[in-house]
Amino acid sequence: MSKYLKFATPAAAQAGDLKSRFGLENHGLTHVDRVYWNLPAPALYEEAIFRNEGFMGHGGPFVVNTGKWSARAAQEKYVVREHSTEDKIWWGEYNRPYDPQLFSALHGRVQAFLQDEELFVQDCNIGADPNYRLPVRVITEYAWHSLFARNLLIPLKTQDEYQNHVPEFTVIVAPSFHCDPRVDGTRSSTAIILDFSKRLALICNTSYAGEIKKSLFTVMNFLLPLREVLAMHCSANVGADGDAALFFGLSGTGKTTLSADPNRKLIGDDEHGWSDEGIFNFEGGCYAKVIRLSAEHEPEIYATTRRFGTVLENVVQDRTSRKLDLDDDRFTENTRAGYPLDFIPNVVPEAMVNSHPKHVVLLTCDAQGVLPPIARLDPLHAVYHFMSGYTSKIAGTEIGLGIEPEIAFSACFGAPFMVHHPFVYADMLRRKMLKHGATCWLVNTGWVGGGWGVGKRISIRHTRNLLNAALDGKLDRAEYRRDRLFGFEVPLACPDVPTDVLDPSTSWGNKDEYWKRYDALAARYIENFKLYQKGCPTEVAEAGPKRLK
Repeated sequence: MSKYLKFATPAAAQAGDLKSRFGLENHGLTHVDRVYWNLPAPALYEEAIFRNEGFMGHGGPFVVNTGKWSARAAQEKYVVREHSTEDKIWWGEYNRPYDPQLFSALHGRVQAFLQDEELFVQDCNIGADPNYRLPVRVITEYAWHSLFARNLLIPLKTQDEYQNHVPEFTVIVAPSFHCDPRVDGTRSSTAIILDFSKRLALICNTSYAGEIKKSLFTVMNFLLPLREVLAMHCSANVGADGDAALFFGLSGTGKTTLSADPNRKLIGDDEHGWSDEGIFNFEGGCYAKVIRLSAEHEPEIYATTRRFGTVLENVVQDRTSRKLDLDDDRFTENTRAGYPLDFIPNVVPEAMVNSHPKHVVLLTCDAQGVLPPIARLDPLHAVYHFMSGYTSKIAGTEIGLGIEPEIAFSACFGAPFMVHHPFVYADMLRRKMLKHGATCWLVNTGWVGGGWGVGKRISIRHTRNLLNAALDGKLDRAEYRRDRLFGFEVPLACPDVPTDVLDPSTSWGNKDEYWKRYDALAARYIENFKLYQKGCPTEVAEAGPKRLK
């Protein structure tokens, strides 16, 4: 919207109905043209369409294109290095230090840039457990970003809550603002910068909405471990007997799909905390990858793409019929749906359970085709594999990835969002697993019969059957073999899964090639773990794989 055009927009008359007494002047945002406070989905649709931000798709979703950035700008993220973070952050590739004075100057320029603009505010909470809930505020230029924040976070319920909301962390999203590397000390014109002393995040020159949720996830990953609560990049569900399960994994490993089980209730699909009381979701919504989504295999998630209120990023639609084509990847492989948690029929309404996980599942997508489809890990193996976070990055999940999957090690299956040393999270996971008697499983959702380009992706049906057998206790009675290189236990048989699937070497035409590839993967594990050895007990490193003689 041009700041010089003065006329009423569809929701202008309701813009201040749910205004907080803690106004934007407290964030240094003054002389703003109009602020739209906490608009619900219908009003945000009207505003977004009026501003040509996107289109309504067939069935009711709001469809947007995020332009240049169709995935996270992982190399453009910074954390301000100041007294409260100096000795607590694990500085490095993902936690790049940023100068406090530069941040203050950049913040001032953003404040000036947003003068005379129309802004949208969503006052929400992050964290379903009231004991660990963080009040937050998301300030955006675009109406659809405000809808996304409302979908993914936990909205307030009453007018009184809105009026008295005081955020303890604020995110300002300014996709129209371009940083100047010469002035701001950034790598490019795009930047995502968190300042814990100011309790503020700036997101500049990217429209990809995932930056909003991941910035706040990073905040929780910093704050909660200081209170002895494990912050986790995982999905979670619970069985009829209160037996919760956690599913760790990077994008493309099946974290969202596998946790949406019709026989178990979903707690959440991406970000959770594990406290002394139980498991709780950070969010109030889901952010699912939808490329080539199947109505047969993922009916619950598929249904959300045909529903009013869902935000669809970079999904191709026919502009005449407004019908969607989820198989079309012309914009990106990383097409996404952001929707409220209650759009999934089988969810825990409170998004938290007062019980502890009986199973911890580490999901990896092994594009080398050498890891078994499931393995049982003892506590030390669990720490090692959790800290390693091995997977293959799938095309589209980050800017710069090609078609072929890339070997990746992402600490705690979420390195870009982990701000403490990986052992802080891993040791907390180990202690909680031992205290509550949880079993850890490594599940490979990658390739079988050879690596990418030769073999094929393991059947989701086989993966579900393996997981069901683990969660139902059937694998407790199975016979196991000890893996030659990694030392974890692999079941010899599982109900409804062919025995040859459990031993990946049997599906390789050339066994020597299989063992060479497996040994090479072990070498990559060993080399990667050297990054974490400082600040990590030696027995954890010794739990890693052993090379072939």
